[in-house]
Amino acid sequence: MKPIWTGSIGFGLVNIPVKLFSASQASEIDFDMLDKKDHENIQFMRVNARTRKEVKWENIVKGFKIKDRYVILEDADFEKANVEKTKMIQIDDFVSLEEIPFFYFETPYYLVPEKNGARAYALLREALLKSKKAGVASFVLRNKENLAILCAQGDMIVLNKIRFAEEIKSPEEFSVPSRASVKATELKMAVSLINQHSKKFNINKYKDKYAAQLMKTIRLKAKGKLPKTPVMKVVHHKTADLMDQLKASLKPTRKKAS
Repeated sequence: MKPIWTGSIGFGLVNIPVKLFSASQASEIDFDMLDKKDHENIQFMRVNARTRKEVKWENIVKGFKIKDRYVILEDADFEKANVEKTKMIQIDDFVSLEEIPFFYFETPYYLVPEKNGARAYALLREALLKSKKAGVASFVLRNKENLAILCAQGDMIVLNKIRFAEEIKSPEEFSVPSRASVKATELKMAVSLINQHSKKFNINKYKDKYAAQLMKTIRLKAKGKLPKTPVMKVVHHKTADLMDQLKASLKPTRKKAS
């Protein structure tokens, strides 16, 4: 497997040579785009806007337009902008994961040490586990500066890209009910419902059922069979009263035998 990025983790004065690998993979079904008339594949070509001729990938360069002309940038130019950030994941601070709101989290990656960085990698991993902290770092990936957190997950150090504060919309843009609008009795009942359905989180319990059901439909159509359209069941509540709906949602508690 080819790494996405190679460089080092900066941990104080310690440099840990590492490789960065994607920790996620798509679960959705990959469809081809076809011409409706003859079911031939649709191809996308990179064409010159003026000549309308196809341009080979090796002849494509990156440019930034200033006034009426383009400034052409090569790979070396991106490194020259900041060599340290393009080659180093520099840990600046350590925080508790609970301090980071979940909506900042973006994409997970695995950090794997080079042979000469194995001991330092293991040391950082164990220190993160023992302290129950995560490192906050910044680095450049694909010509863009990224903010990230580094945490220990089993034997691995996982890097998770997180969003910058300016990338999150202000909640003030939206209109929502005030906290004062919630009735105390309804809140107590809602908390009881939450507690009744609370379990220890197990990610393996949750599966992409839609993709499996869609593949079943595809296989039926391949055999010339028409899949049945399931009927969506709508539950009609006997009452519109919120408190009554909450009570009906709670499971009846069994009385202990005396």
